[in-house]
Formats: sequence, C-alpha cells, structure tokens
Amino acid sequence: MPLDLPVTPPVKPMLAKSVPSVPDQPGPGAASSSGYVYEPKWDGFRAIVYRDGEDVHIGSRTGKPMERYFPDVVAAVRDALPERCVVDGEIVIAQVPADDAGARSHLNFELLSQRIHPAESRVNMLAETTPAALVVFDVLAVGDDSLMDRPLADRLEALDALGLTGPLVFATPRTRDTAVANEWFEAFEGAGLDGVIAKPLDGVYEPNKRAMVKVKHARTADVVLAGYRLHKTSTPERPLLGSLLLGLYDDDRGEGGAYLQFVGVSASFSEARRAELVTELADLVVVPGTPEADEHPWSGWADPAKALPAAEAGDRLPGAVSRWSGGKDLSFTPLRPERVLEVGYDHMEGTRFRHTTQFKRWRPDRDPESCTYEQLAEPVRFDLTELLPGAPGTAR
Repeated sequence: MPLDLPVTPPVKPMLAKSVPSVPDQPGPGAASSSGYVYEPKWDGFRAIVYRDGEDVHIGSRTGKPMERYFPDVVAAVRDALPERCVVDGEIVIAQVPADDAGARSHLNFELLSQRIHPAESRVNMLAETTPAALVVFDVLAVGDDSLMDRPLADRLEALDALGLTGPLVFATPRTRDTAVANEWFEAFEGAGLDGVIAKPLDGVYEPNKRAMVKVKHARTADVVLAGYRLHKTSTPERPLLGSLLLGLYDDDRGEGGAYLQFVGVSASFSEARRAELVTELADLVVVPGTPEADEHPWSGWADPAKALPAAEAGDRLPGAVSRWSGGKDLSFTPLRPERVLEVGYDHMEGTRFRHTTQFKRWRPDRDPESCTYEQLAEPVRFDLTELLPGAPGTAR
C-alpha cells in the first residue's frame, strides 16, 4: 500500500561538496545574511525515513529499501517520530571496545556493515546485540505539510519540536559558532565522525544536489604496494590498471616478522596513466605457480582453507569472498612488495582506510618494512556519549 504522505519515496538525499576548511559566517551586507548552521558529519548509512502510522520505510542514498536490515530502527521510529512524517538522517552504531579498558565510545562502521546480510535471523540477532541509532538532521514533512520548499531555518524549528533525545532516535547537535565548528572538526574524529557539514540556513531541500559543504579530515601515509586489479574497461590488447592494492606492516601479527595487512586501495587515475602503470609495474609481477607466488603475503586470498583462518585472526586479504563481493571478480595481480607510495586518506576504520585513498607520489627513499601503523596520526580521543547520551554502545 502506498504511503499517504505529502512527500513519498523515492527521494534522493541532498548532498554536500568538499571544501578545505570550515566556512566562516557571512559578514554584514553579504548577499545572504542568514549564514550557516554547522553539524557533525556522521559516518553511517544515509537514510530518508518515512512514517505513515505503523508503516515505516527507510530509503538508502540510492533509493533502495533498508528497513529489513534495521528492524530496531523501524521500532524506534514508531516510538519516537510523529505518526506521519519524513525525516533525513544517518543510521549509526556506537561501540565501546570490550578489550580496551580506557576506550571511549565511537562509531563502528564495520558493525553497521554486518547488517547487510541475506539471513533474517542474522539481522535480528545483530539488531538485538548491537542496536543501531538514527541521528536526524532534517525534516522533509510533518502531517499533511511538505517542508521541502521551506528554508532550513524553518525545518530545524520543526526538528526541535520533535524532541528527539534518544536513546535510539536523536536530533544531531548543531551550532552557528564557527569557532565551535572548528573545535568539533578537531575533536570529533576520535569518536569516528567524518568531519563537519555546513548548511545555509536559507536553503530549501534540494534532492541529489550538492547544496551543502563538507570539511573532511585529510592525512597522508606511506604504504606498500603489493598488487593491483585491472580496470573494468581493460582488454588483453590494452590492459588498464584499475586500483593499486595497499598494505601496512603490523608488528603484532605474523610469525618471525611483521605481517603485511591489506589496508585499502588507490584508484583515481586517467586512462593514459592506467596504461602506463601496467607497463611501469611489469617487472614486479609475481608469476603464478612459483615459490615466490606462494610466499606472497596475500597468496591465500582465493583459498577458503587459508582465507577463512586469516580473517578469523584479523588479517584482511584482498579479493577474499565476502557478503559485499556479490559474485564480482575480485582477482588481482600480486606484486613483489618492494615499492612504497604516499597516499592521502581521511580516516581509519579499524585496520583499514575507511575510503579510497588518493595517490600522491612514489617514495623510493622509503624501505617497505618501515611502513607500519605507527606512522598514522592518533586522533583526539572523544567520547560519543557526549553527542548521543544513552544510546546503545555508548556505555559499558
């Protein structure tokens, strides 16, 4: 049955474009005098949530339904939101690491990702053991009224009127103080947040348009190149590199030496550069079936007898089958781990880069074995409890 709401799915969420720093409020006499409101940039699953009585629909950024993966959020929406409304927010999971007595609560994208699972029993078990929360930062409709053409300032008044204070549905913190926004940018990373968003208070809701701005963390790291994947347009006549496979040495793993942990990829290259890289890296290619291939740190990626024990030990192998692979060909060309490159990254999620990294330069002056986790910047420790008081996972 279609939802009886003034705003109906699918609505694509409004997006943000990247800027290098938190924008200042406009000065006197500026064309737009309303200025910005600043919010934390949450690192979870973006969600447009529709409620019509007992019917709840959760639309992803691409418009696909997500309610089957988050029955706990569906129940929380029925408890916390008005009977007929549409809101924009982020689904997140908070966690305190059980093995770290001094740890504080932070967002855990790995746990969130586990919800995208075909087995209903698995989803229900995870919903009970690690409940998700919904952080709301915009209101698109309440009752019979669409608010999409109203300025953000009006929509935020409607959000405040909802009184969302948890423990599973929250209104996002916000400020109009640029200095506070800059403090947030520095402090919140320790809680797993992704940066700061700035929204014009006089702006209407513009689906799928980059009408907001975002400031994300940016750092660099020296990493080891240990393989590559071919691009989807690659042919035998014209091979094109798709992505570089990157590793960092973990001194806490491996017998008789550090283990080269797969940490992510670098993939933004022009077509000409993709062709050049295949030629440039040819001398490093490990020939299959040779002793050298067996000794490659990621040699067991395609063998479940090796890949599964490695995963259980906390080792990540590129190409190993997972619920995310969807039958895709994740094979790769192994390379002798002899070259080092510098990449740009925003932040880490556990032992890996959270997003695709940006190639900066080759580092022929660096020894691969020196590329360890110790070089990575330690973010300011911030307790998520201060932002989501009472949410599951914010206290032991």
